[in-house]
Amino acid sequence: MAGYIRNIVNNQNVTSQATLIRGATILSMDENIGNIERGDILINGSTITAVGQNLDVPGAQVINATNMIAMPGMVDSHRHAWEGQLRRINPNATCLDDYSNATHFSFAKYYRPADIYVGNLLTALGAIDAGITTMIDNSHNSRTAAHADAAVEALLDTGIRAIHASGAPVAGEWDKAHWPGNWQRLQEKYFTDNPESLVTLAVMAQLEPELWAEARRLGLSIVTEFFGAEMGAELESLHQQGLLGPDNIFNHCTALPDRGWEILREAGVRVNVCPRSDSHYGIESGMFAIEAAQRHGIKPGLSVDNETSYSTDMFMEMRVAFYLQRVMGMHQQQCCDAEQTLKTLPAAQLLKAATIDGAACAGLQEKVGSLTPGKQADLVLINASDLNLYPSGNAFGTVVHAAERSNIDTVMIGGRIVKQNGKVLGVDSARLRAAIDESREHLFAASGYQPDIFADAFLPLEQAD
Repeated sequence: MAGYIRNIVNNQNVTSQATLIRGATILSMDENIGNIERGDILINGSTITAVGQNLDVPGAQVINATNMIAMPGMVDSHRHAWEGQLRRINPNATCLDDYSNATHFSFAKYYRPADIYVGNLLTALGAIDAGITTMIDNSHNSRTAAHADAAVEALLDTGIRAIHASGAPVAGEWDKAHWPGNWQRLQEKYFTDNPESLVTLAVMAQLEPELWAEARRLGLSIVTEFFGAEMGAELESLHQQGLLGPDNIFNHCTALPDRGWEILREAGVRVNVCPRSDSHYGIESGMFAIEAAQRHGIKPGLSVDNETSYSTDMFMEMRVAFYLQRVMGMHQQQCCDAEQTLKTLPAAQLLKAATIDGAACAGLQEKVGSLTPGKQADLVLINASDLNLYPSGNAFGTVVHAAERSNIDTVMIGGRIVKQNGKVLGVDSARLRAAIDESREHLFAASGYQPDIFADAFLPLEQAD
């Protein structure tokens, strides 16, 4: 598969007919609307036009949502979508070097544009299946302009709402001549004349003021992998120079001192935290940073980060966040006599982090993240009558502590149904699997990897260049 054919997904129709979701338990995530035990949602085209009770619209297409929970689509604030075909190749990774050995230092070097397309396509479809309707795609393997095009086209083809943050590779040979000019080229090719696109552009860059300046010239948000005392020590200087602002999106934000958080708040930097990733890869203490963020008036989104070690599951992200927060609070309270003990995160607050707070991290809070009239119709219907969920004693508890991908009956993005009756629509499964298999065979052969589906560890294939 030297190139790629965009014939795997075909589901791009938006109905002009009004759609009425009737009889759902509604978790709106909008303080003004609140929660409704049994209510209706009216959608016209791509937009929510009413949320309430006993709505009646003659001629509307009716979705019977009795015994379903309606909620906003979830937002994954940080995902390396290009790694889709490397799912769970490294389940026992213990550090960032382990992660890099199975991505940047090995397979990433041999990605063709077709492999980027397949990885992004698979990740985005998996996200939709799991009720994630918006994703910030941290694409740090843009080896050539063609690779960047493939990543964008895959996102466009799936129908997910996404911010594509194009970033430089970490290792191996790549076409540096297209960097950072590729950002303007992408903007002009895919986005300048398409303001209604579900996919928009950002950039991925570390603490690199020259690249930040180019991103700002183009009006693009800047995504940065940010963690540790060393990077935290740079904040004061960056802030004094006026280089931090609301167009910055920082991932992780572990091990920051209080002054670091104060700077992020003062500058308006957007933040996401990574409950599973931080603990799985032993980043700093392994504890994600939501408590510190909230203590300083910042409401971070949640992010999955990658699938090379675990699942694409935001339900699990919320649960891991709950239990890590709980156990660390108990530990500090009982063992350390800490002045600031970590507090339990209520289920409603966790769902807020996975929806409206994630939308704010993406800069999309005016469009998505809550079931609010005037916003885009990005929503999820969870079948609360399923055996593992019924009876639903608490709606937030059902979603956060019990629901699974299999309980998602319907997913809608921008008024278009992309998952219905538990099945992602418009996907040619045979073509998708064939493309994934071909990509994996190429990457494994090119890197000299011998697959072992029972391996305890992913052994380094090559060292970083």
